[in-house]
Amino acid sequence: MTYILAIESSCDDTSAAVLCDNVLLSNVTASQAVHEEYGGVVPELASRAHQQNIVPVVDAALKRARIEKEQLSAIAFTRGPGLMGSLLVGVNFAKGMARALGIPLIDVNHLQGHVMAHFIKENNDDHHEPPFPFLCLLVSGGNSQIVKVNAYNDMEVLGQTIDDAAGEAIDKCSKVMGLGYPGGPIIDRLARKGNPKAFQFAEPNIPGLDYSFSGLKTSFLYNLRKWTADDPDFVEHHKEDIAASLEWTIVDILMKKLKKAVKETGITHVAVAGGVSANNGLRNAFHDHARRFHWTIYIPKFGYTTDNAAMIGIVGQYKFCDKDFCPIDAPAFSKVTFK
Repeated sequence: MTYILAIESSCDDTSAAVLCDNVLLSNVTASQAVHEEYGGVVPELASRAHQQNIVPVVDAALKRARIEKEQLSAIAFTRGPGLMGSLLVGVNFAKGMARALGIPLIDVNHLQGHVMAHFIKENNDDHHEPPFPFLCLLVSGGNSQIVKVNAYNDMEVLGQTIDDAAGEAIDKCSKVMGLGYPGGPIIDRLARKGNPKAFQFAEPNIPGLDYSFSGLKTSFLYNLRKWTADDPDFVEHHKEDIAASLEWTIVDILMKKLKKAVKETGITHVAVAGGVSANNGLRNAFHDHARRFHWTIYIPKFGYTTDNAAMIGIVGQYKFCDKDFCPIDAPAFSKVTFK
């Protein structure tokens, strides 16, 4: 049996998981509430919290998997992209533990992990993964991409944001409304009670399959200023409708380009991944497009949408089978997309 310990520390979640022959045995994540009062992730605070969390998180993952560290076959870790200070905590811990145990290291691209979250198995009879090739809409706080997935190690970016990511736009708009951070869950919750056609915001006209969300943020800000100038309590009185209209606009932007990608490639197996894939409006849009355009869709469980070590571990399992290990001196990277 092959036991893989996986470590994820790219942003503000410290996570460790154990997999055995592609089956997930444990997945433990410690989140950081310290950033809420700042309205966003503070890199220095994030790296300090990772240092505090990583030992107990790894220990808990091993205990829940009911194995000893000496049984591990390899250690997979997020090498990037992400916040450099956060990455270094996970990278250095993985290197130290692998060297102490005399086992191989496996470096994993964080974005590749999000896409491959669809291949996580919770038992041997768990078969829900998409067939290659498939399209994946990868949407998170830092990325908005349409990816053609030819194999676990062969991914082609067909389109991506030229400025802000969808998740970033949601967080910034939530902050402008005074709703708090992270904005995604707040906007999602309010949107369920609102009218998505109550207000209109600008949608960009970007050629090809690329995205842009900076214009939407500007439109949202200008409208909010106009409304609150006439009524200082406008946001409080209309927050559900504002949230629903914002969510509808972002989802519409995402799905128009994805629909175009399906038409251009002829691939109708379509997946969604990343933190924004937890959004109910986006999930509903996927189901709607599946009915209307005969797509076969793949939507991850909520636990595998945000940053987690299970998605790093499944890539690690595939790379272990290919004996695709990395040297002990492999550095972390912060900005690369796919290798």
